[in-house]
Amino acid sequence: MADIEQTAKSSQTTWLGDDIQSSKASPAVGQENLAAVVPPHESYEGHHRFDPTASWTVQEERSVVWKTDLMLMSWLCLMFFGLQLDRGNLSNALTDNLLDDLGLTTDDYNNGNTIQLMCFLAAEFPVQLLIKRFGFRTVLPTLMLLWSLVSWTQAWMTDRTSFYVTRALIGTFEGGFIPGAILFATYFYKTKELSVRLAFFWSTLNVARIISSLLAAGILEMRGAYGKPGWFWLFLIDGIITFVIGLFALFYLPNSPTNTKSVLFPRSWYSERQEVIMINRLLRDDPSKGLTHLNERATLSDVLNAWKDKSMWGLYFIGLVAYIPQSPVQGYLSLTLKRLGFSTFESNMLSIPSAALQIILMLILSKSSEFFGERTFHCLIGEFWSLPLLATLLALPDSGYNWGRFTVCTMISGYPYFHPIVSAWISENTFDVKKRAITAATYNVIVQVGSVISSQIYRTTDSPYYYMGNKVLISICALSLVVFVVQRQFLRHLNGQKDRKWQALSPEERMDYQADLSQREKEGNQRLDFRFKY
Repeated sequence: MADIEQTAKSSQTTWLGDDIQSSKASPAVGQENLAAVVPPHESYEGHHRFDPTASWTVQEERSVVWKTDLMLMSWLCLMFFGLQLDRGNLSNALTDNLLDDLGLTTDDYNNGNTIQLMCFLAAEFPVQLLIKRFGFRTVLPTLMLLWSLVSWTQAWMTDRTSFYVTRALIGTFEGGFIPGAILFATYFYKTKELSVRLAFFWSTLNVARIISSLLAAGILEMRGAYGKPGWFWLFLIDGIITFVIGLFALFYLPNSPTNTKSVLFPRSWYSERQEVIMINRLLRDDPSKGLTHLNERATLSDVLNAWKDKSMWGLYFIGLVAYIPQSPVQGYLSLTLKRLGFSTFESNMLSIPSAALQIILMLILSKSSEFFGERTFHCLIGEFWSLPLLATLLALPDSGYNWGRFTVCTMISGYPYFHPIVSAWISENTFDVKKRAITAATYNVIVQVGSVISSQIYRTTDSPYYYMGNKVLISICALSLVVFVVQRQFLRHLNGQKDRKWQALSPEERMDYQADLSQREKEGNQRLDFRFKY
């Protein structure tokens, strides 16, 4: 007990000295962080690997991280690829006269996307509760199998009703997958490692856009084969690909860092030594990960407490507005190209440069954010990138300038996507695991609400150049810039309040405060020795 109290009394460096710790270069990486060790709860799945005296070399830790990247993150990215393949192929199908074949207007298309997004966000919280009850290993692949089957059945759509029904089912089964996958990754990575990994995770979205466009360019040429339109074969093939990925994932994913055996991989990913390194490096980076079991259920009280946290409200509002300015341009890119006179093949191929551009810019931005330990100004880069381009798109005349319009639309669609940075921002500003699951789901729900709004901005009466819609996008982009600055100043204000209260305590009072382990989980990110990142 004395050892526990001593480590707790010394744990100020966990929150107030994080930057100092990270700057140390020592062969025994674990040893210099002993002061930050807080014993995990006995129900914690990695409790048997907890060792407050463990130390390891930089090379050993890199080996563990590299193995995690290879064994876990690569598979999460592959699953996300399947998500985007089935979620984004509708845009490719538009170039093959899908709307005309089903008797739909662009407003019907917008409504279908709205239905999908509404069902998507309605499923977010139920899926998180299912994950907490049955585990990531079961829930995530099952969702994937279900939405792939629906994607496959889209090939037999005949009218508006079947279009709406399949959109609703796909949204329902895809809902909750993204925050669930992100939360799963937090159990394997330290806070400062997360933003770059999430950047690779979201890069998969753009890789899927590129591959989907390449597949669509070829598959849609099958129009007329066996009397079927090209989009029939597109939905059929994409659904089969995703089903195969989901089936393999069901028999491959691990339960936790210390329980990685599966049907397809009967041996543990890590040696016993590597499991010790994995668990102790995570707990020394974020002691809250050891406070609860991975599958401990979240209660209504937990949800309400998470929603009461004012430090998250600005980030939620960011999720609502920050991604709207670019979404309609991106979602209508292939249809816009088709209307400009490009062929089906050309329209799909010309959508590839924007996806490639976004991969490059997103990875650079996320790496820079991780290197400098800064969030707000890096996110602002994405909005400052888009604002003048939206103004340019608004200023283009009604006719001609097709290649100029293509270039501007490509630049907007390929903007520096900062979603991984905001997701990591929310994670590092949330103290405990249960609250992290709730805030991640809440944020993603609000992002989908923003997507619902964005899906209704481009209207049929405003086509084909959507001048009124682009004015709305410019206004929202300007609003987003203001919201980021306000959130940054609010977090600085909260940290200043904590600083003043902390400085008012005597050294003895600070030690007593940190020794009270019973209050650590209860106070969470409101603790005086916790500092918000911005």
